[in-house]
Amino acid sequence: MFDVITIGECLIDFTPAGVGETGAALFAREPGGAPANVTVALSRLENKTAFIGKVGADFFGEYLKFTLGSMGVNTDHLLATTKAHTTLAFVHIDPTGERSFEFYRRLGADSLLKKEELRQDFIQQTKIFHFGSFSLSTEPSRTATFAAVKMAKEAGALISYDVNFRKPVWESKEEALRQMHKGLQYADIVKVSYEEMYLLSGVEDVQEGARIISEHGASLVLVTLGRGGAFYRTENAMGQVPTFDVHTIDTNGAGDAFVATILHALVGKTAADLKELTTMELSHIVERANAAGALATTKSGAMPAMPPWQKIQDCCLTTPHLIVEA
Repeated sequence: MFDVITIGECLIDFTPAGVGETGAALFAREPGGAPANVTVALSRLENKTAFIGKVGADFFGEYLKFTLGSMGVNTDHLLATTKAHTTLAFVHIDPTGERSFEFYRRLGADSLLKKEELRQDFIQQTKIFHFGSFSLSTEPSRTATFAAVKMAKEAGALISYDVNFRKPVWESKEEALRQMHKGLQYADIVKVSYEEMYLLSGVEDVQEGARIISEHGASLVLVTLGRGGAFYRTENAMGQVPTFDVHTIDTNGAGDAFVATILHALVGKTAADLKELTTMELSHIVERANAAGALATTKSGAMPAMPPWQKIQDCCLTTPHLIVEA
């Protein structure tokens, strides 16, 4: 039995690495993809994990499979295809550490995962099943992702969904909203950024936005607020927890570290258990997740920045909270 299985994109992030002697921009090759990052972060927190996805039968694909395996992730169902290359993402980081992406994914390998390639007996061996919206943006990975989610849910797994909206990979905003809303129907845990909350709910107020999202069935809704920390909502509790004052270099992977730390705390719990968590318990969990997200911003790259548990604990004990004036 796995603690967490994730499905979705595993790709190469090319992150800024200065300039060469001629002044040309340099990029460093880093393993990435939000669900893959979450899996690695969970493995680093000593959870038993597995990843389901597809890469190209190329140098990059081999590198990704080796990297995930070396970090303790089961990659038996990380498939390779000769019909497309491994998906690439070029990351731009602004002076504040915020990032934007340019994807090279027209027929990217991650989008070619098929429902017929899924193993139901494997998928149903997990306590938590996690997915995002990236793999919902095109076929056949959309059908495969929803099929896998249904298999896991039928077996009693807790379903986690990080909306993780990436506009460039969608044909239209309308299609993105349609599929992202469909994803909400299966989720017990939903994580959104403030911008995604507004996109899905149509309201600016965090409490109301989280409430609207929860109406789709989620027991726990989490809204990350950047420098404002994170907001959580269940049927019986809600609150906002500040983040930590760290020197930010690169925000890539911060949300994935946050999600992984939340899931780490919830392994073994049911949807009913989530509703019974107290404000104190949820604040404690979210504080650790904020610490993980903050620590991830202090290093370049996503997977390499995923922190171990001791560093998360140390951050909570020794690093001041970030105070943001209203």
